[in-house]
Amino acid sequence: MDEQELVESAKRGDSAAFAMLFHNNYSFLVKYLMKLTMSPELSEDIAQDTMVKCMEKIKLYNGKSKFSSWLISIATNLYIDYTRKKKREKSWFEQAFRKMKWQVESRNEEWNDALTALSHLPDTVRIPIILKHYYGYEYEEIAQMLHIPQGTVKSRVHNGLASVRKELKADEQQEKRVPAK
Repeated sequence: MDEQELVESAKRGDSAAFAMLFHNNYSFLVKYLMKLTMSPELSEDIAQDTMVKCMEKIKLYNGKSKFSSWLISIATNLYIDYTRKKKREKSWFEQAFRKMKWQVESRNEEWNDALTALSHLPDTVRIPIILKHYYGYEYEEIAQMLHIPQGTVKSRVHNGLASVRKELKADEQQEKRVPAK
C-alpha cells in the first residue's frame, strides 16, 4: 500500500494501516523534534502526543500536503503549546515568589533561612509547597492547577519540607560550630 492508501484505510478505522503510517513516520518525526526541542525525552513525548492527536484527527487530513508535513504541523503546534505553558508556569512562579518576598519584607521581616532553603528546591517541589503552606490551597486544588495527581502533590510537599528541614538543621549545626566574632 502506498501512503495515500494507508491514510484512507486509517480514516476507515484500520488500526494496521495506522500502525504502518506510525512506523513509517515516527523516526522522521522524532528527528525533527530533536532539532526543535534539543531534548530526547521531550522529543519522544511530543512525537507520541502527535501520533495520539493524529489518531483523533486523521479524518481531518485532506491529502493536500504530504502526510509527514501534516504530522510536522501537529508536532510544531504541540511544541509551541508546550513552550507557552512553560513560560506561563515560570512567569506565574516568579510572580508568586516576588509577592512572597515583598510580603515578608513589607512586614519588616527578614528574608529568612527557610525561604532560602525553599529556593534551593526544584520548581516541581517548591511550587506545591508554596501553594499549600503559603497560599493555603488544598491538595486537590493544587493537583488540578499543576495537572498532576493529588498523591504526587502530597509526596512533593512532604519530601520538600523534609529537605528544607534537613537544610535548616545543617545550617543551624554549622552556625554552632563557627565561633562568633
